[in-house]
Amino acid sequence: MKKLVLAAALAGAASTATAGNLAEPVVEAPVIVEETTSSSSGIWLPLLLLVLVGAAVAAS
Repeated sequence: MKKLVLAAALAGAASTATAGNLAEPVVEAPVIVEETTSSSSGIWLPLLLLVLVGAAVAAS
């Protein structure tokens, strides 16, 4: 019975020791990276090649 009381006292002391403090947590601001080029600028060359291949297939 004494071991049970001792274990309960140690568990209670350990849980209050790790409960934390009243200081506010430090939250860093998220880093936002903006792209300078648009995403549609790189699509023109593949589309042009697709049109040329389609024209070559249709002509043959």
